[in-house]
Amino acid sequence: MSKPTIAQVVKSVLAAFIGVQSDNNRKNDFEQGSLSTYVIAGIIFTVVFVAGIIFLVSVVTGK
Repeated sequence: MSKPTIAQVVKSVLAAFIGVQSDNNRKNDFEQGSLSTYVIAGIIFTVVFVAGIIFLVSVVTGK
């Protein structure tokens, strides 16, 4: 089995982030992928999400 590509990691993290990750994909992630890769991707997406929410709120409120 080969390591997942960056696109596969992004797809998997986004699916897990919104709660639609399939059981098959989750099993493949644990078998093929590196934990640190998924943790780092998860942290990056969380920071981007929070920054996006902060930006959106500041634009809407005008501050």
